Amino acid sequence: MSITHTENMSTTGSYKPGALDSRVSLLPQGNHLLSLMTILRESKTNVATFAEVTERIGDQLISAALDLLPSKATTVVSPTGAEYQGIQETAEVCGVSILRAGASLENALRRGYTGPLSFGKLLIQRDETTSLPTLYYSKFPAEFASKTVFILEPMLATGGSACAAIDAIKEAGVAEENIVFINILAAQHGISVLFDRFPSLRLVTAAIDEKLTPSNHISPGLGDFGDRFYGTH
Repeated sequence: MSITHTENMSTTGSYKPGALDSRVSLLPQGNHLLSLMTILRESKTNVATFAEVTERIGDQLISAALDLLPSKATTVVSPTGAEYQGIQETAEVCGVSILRAGASLENALRRGYTGPLSFGKLLIQRDETTSLPTLYYSKFPAEFASKTVFILEPMLATGGSACAAIDAIKEAGVAEENIVFINILAAQHGISVLFDRFPSLRLVTAAIDEKLTPSNHISPGLGDFGDRFYGTH
């Protein structure tokens, strides 16, 4: 899958709302993806359909994120006996889910990556009054610091929980340039916050919304992702 950017791009300085730079990979905004996003945004979409569409969008997000990984040339022999000059992905990837919603993207990563793969978990809860995050739990695999980390989190609103997650991952020894934040829907504000704090981060998303509500929810958004995915609303 190719990764597209808007024409207004910048490769230096802080992220500017309304523009995308080389650190942001926005999925191609074709009719099929937009139709899937419309289903997620529709308030009447049932739990089963919401989960199924999440899986489809997740496959596209993971494919785009995997395109960012290093690879090496390799030669294989096809069933006809001819040699094929191909490539092989070489990074050791760890998918870190921000619970609970982040777990919704784990299956897509399992399907998509054929190289060394492991998973970690973070439990971060946002105070609905102050919007401030608290880290309650973290669990990472062995040799975590040497891996390329895919943070799995469907929603990026204020950026508070995302920043707390990245801080925890960096404290565990992972280099900032080896962290990719993967999400379905990002607010302009949240993207700005992330890149102001972490200029070497990379982000892959399916959609970007411009506004936050007074209660710091994405608008138009799609509601509480965890509640809609797990049917707890």
